[in-house]
Order: sequence, then C-alpha cells, then structure tokens
Amino acid sequence: MSSSPLKDFLVAHLMPEKCYLEFFINLKFHVPCLMFVFNKLIGLWIFLDIFFAQLLQMLKILWRRNADGLSMACVLLQLYASSGPVLFAVAHNFPLFAWGERLFLSIQTAVIVFLILHYRGDTVRGILFVSAYAGLMALLGSYAPAQVISAVHSSSLAALTTSKVFQARTNYHNGHTGQLSSLSVFLSCAASLGLIFVSLQDTGKSLATATYILSDCFSCILLVQVLCYGSRTAKKKTA
Repeated sequence: MSSSPLKDFLVAHLMPEKCYLEFFINLKFHVPCLMFVFNKLIGLWIFLDIFFAQLLQMLKILWRRNADGLSMACVLLQLYASSGPVLFAVAHNFPLFAWGERLFLSIQTAVIVFLILHYRGDTVRGILFVSAYAGLMALLGSYAPAQVISAVHSSSLAALTTSKVFQARTNYHNGHTGQLSSLSVFLSCAASLGLIFVSLQDTGKSLATATYILSDCFSCILLVQVLCYGSRTAKKKTA
C-alpha cells in the first residue's frame, strides 16, 4: 500500500503514524496526539524566534541604515539573556548542537549593538564593545566559578523580560517605534505564548510560568505599539 506525500511529510516532521491514523483515517479527536502535535508546533515556532527574530531586526537596521527608536538598554539585556545559556552549556560541556542556536542568537544581538553604535556615530566604540564582549565570554566560559555561571543563566529570563520594558518605555517616550521590526516583535510574542503553554504542562515551575506570562504581556504591549504607532505614522504621511 503506497502512502501519500502528505502522510510522509506529516509522519516525518510533525506526528507519529499512530496520530496520523487517528486524525485522518479514524477521524477521531485524539487529545494526546493533539497535544503532541501542538507541542511540536510550539517548538518549531520557538526555534524560528531564536533564529529569525534578531536576524530580521538586524536586516531592517541595515536596510534603513539607521537604528532610531531602538533602546540600547533593551538590546544589552537581550544580549545578557542570550549569553547566559551559552555560558551554562559551555561550562557543562554540552554538545554544540544543543546550544548552537543560542550562540547564533548572541552573535546576532552583539551585531545589533554594534550597528546601533555605528549608526549613532560611535563605530570605534562599537568595535571595542564587540571585542570586549567576545573576550569576556571566552574568559567567563573558561574561568568563571560555577555559581556565577548558574546565576547568569537563572537570571536570563528576567533580563529578557526587563528588556521589553525598556523598549516599550522608549517607544512611549518617542511616540513611535522607529526601526523596531514588527516581524521580530510578532515572532517573540507568539514564542512567549508557546513557552507559557509548555510551562503550564510542568506544574513544578510556577515561578517560570509567571515570568513567561509577564514577558508575553510586555511582548503584546510592544506589538500593540508597533501596530498603533505604525498606523499613526501612515496617517500623518497621507495627511
């Protein structure tokens, strides 16, 4: 019996064959399979957020050739948040495939810091910052005590949440979102929702769930700001 291309794709990437049979052959609403597929999709979305959110932001800065409206405090906290898991993985000798995406995210964020400084006329300071960051990461990864690495790692989520507060405040004071990428904000908002769902399935992490909820609230505020200020700007241009 030959299988369809749709079945081959779904079974290979999204669900086991048992779930495919339940959904498409038996036409049953199988809750465990539904949860499996939903978790798979959430994992994919989080992966997309890690790989593309900062990349889209970086490309927008390069395309517009300025970084107006971006909060330096926000980006620095994002860099801190992405560096924590990298240091933790290096300290515990995790294989590269387990943390390579976090390293990629950290590199992108460091480049964004450089671009902000570059387009503000501080290119030399940007080069010095990137060099100092790379040196500090190498130093911490090799010589930092386990307690320091653990503290940085455990505070990464709080730093990421706080970063959104700084960006939202900057947007409010400026009255616009500048070069803040709407696609990046949307990816982050959806990824935060996914993290809430995953965390709720683990009842032993109520504090983490509360932090994810708070983080997503600020992500939603940023998304609303992007939509509202973008609309306001469009109205001014057509007036």
